[in-house]
Amino acid sequence: MKRKYLLVLFTMLGCLAIAQNFPPVVKDIRIGETNLPIVFINTLGHEIDREERVSAYMKIVNNPDGVNYDDTIAHPAQTIDYEGYIGIKYRGNSSFTYSAKKPYSIKLLTNSYENGGEKRKAPLLGMGKDNDWCLLAPYNDRSLIRNTLSLSLAEGYFEYVPKTRFCELILDGIYYGVHALTERVRTGAERLNIKSPGDEGDKLTGGYIICIDRNDEPVIHASKYHPMNSAGEVFTDKTIWMQYTDPSWEDITEPQRAYIDSRFDAFEDALASDDFMDADKGYRQHIDVTSFIDYELTSEIANNIDGYRLSTYLYKYRDSVDPRFRMTIWDFDLAWGLPDFENIHTGYMTDIWTYKNNDAGLGTKMPFWFDRLMSDPSYVAELKARYAVYRQGKYADVPAVVDSLATLLTEYGAADREHTAWPRWGEVIYQNYYLDATTYAEEVAYVRNFAAARIAWLDEQWGYDPASVASLLLHDSGPQVIYSVDGIRRGSLHPGINIVRSSDGTVRKIWRK
Repeated sequence: MKRKYLLVLFTMLGCLAIAQNFPPVVKDIRIGETNLPIVFINTLGHEIDREERVSAYMKIVNNPDGVNYDDTIAHPAQTIDYEGYIGIKYRGNSSFTYSAKKPYSIKLLTNSYENGGEKRKAPLLGMGKDNDWCLLAPYNDRSLIRNTLSLSLAEGYFEYVPKTRFCELILDGIYYGVHALTERVRTGAERLNIKSPGDEGDKLTGGYIICIDRNDEPVIHASKYHPMNSAGEVFTDKTIWMQYTDPSWEDITEPQRAYIDSRFDAFEDALASDDFMDADKGYRQHIDVTSFIDYELTSEIANNIDGYRLSTYLYKYRDSVDPRFRMTIWDFDLAWGLPDFENIHTGYMTDIWTYKNNDAGLGTKMPFWFDRLMSDPSYVAELKARYAVYRQGKYADVPAVVDSLATLLTEYGAADREHTAWPRWGEVIYQNYYLDATTYAEEVAYVRNFAAARIAWLDEQWGYDPASVASLLLHDSGPQVIYSVDGIRRGSLHPGINIVRSSDGTVRKIWRK
């Protein structure tokens, strides 16, 4: 009886703040049954704020048979993935400002803030145990899948990619639509597993997460190098800003800030120098090249217009582990053909280079890094070889992945419920180029067709030949380079088969015991 009472209470309470928490247009939608996990949040009468967290209570239903029910009274024996207090606030910049449906930042708590609640860690929906989570809210992306598409494709290529799971949200008893419960790019045993920095010795050297983003935090580092276009024209009125993510600007100490600023500056100095291609003096001493290539490939394949310039994460281990910067990814809402951004007509194009978007006139510029890296023949050769690995792996049939994600959202009607709660077919949606879709199937078809056309163009530009990596390398120039058979660059011959491209363009297979 007590459990039944609590379930009724959880389902029915929280109506006090509905009018203040950005409810959907249509509020009387019931899920019934769904193949997606259901996230129930009771705001306990609080108005959710953009700056300060408020206490709330969250329960996640996720049954092992894959069918979940919103009626917790009629189905009292469902599997509860999580139940407990949370601290919640809104998150995002344009995803908050220009979207009717809002995204949330969530931290798990032992109790409410009013009752001394403290940090709590838990695994959610099969993702690793942690305290810090997001409920992303695809709205401008009417397909609902663009961000999840990029993150799911990238898993296995990067050292770490945030995991994400579709779900349906009921907030204070009202259906709020399809969301994506997602890990944040932060340090943690089951995220970026790097140690916290100290103030001296090797501990001072790592670990850190930093981010290229807007100038919207009180403590921030300015790059010494103004952005430029591909013709070398410098935008002296623009600055590239580096944010402190982990440790945050509130927590980072002065020695730590001075150290990571100096390492960031040293990387940019090396890349900007005349000797930037030198193996000993150039950029290779400062970055994990494969990691940067993975970032570029992921950004280019999706034509992510925010790539390189916003939410661009770098991280660093302690020097005793690896002194070089590595990269991971975040935020693909404005990718896969979605944006007609600021009247800069590049976001929906399939035949342009995303890393050259400083030429297009976007207000927030990107660093000079990738334009510079792409002028190094050895880097380009590695990128082409890595692209072949992508195309022979998870990126072999991206349109099929699009269809599989869309099926996940249509099988039990989640996409239909979303677009009933938040009707937007036939409306002008912020930054959207393609406005002709009148059904979910038409929107998904647009994403599918964009992916096919974009990858076909990149195949042509990068000389992708599905027959073999070796044939691809015949088209490259530069000094002798050694690759594994799956296209990974090596510093020396390894046991087994090695593919060696010489400076004259010839390619040989070399076996080493």
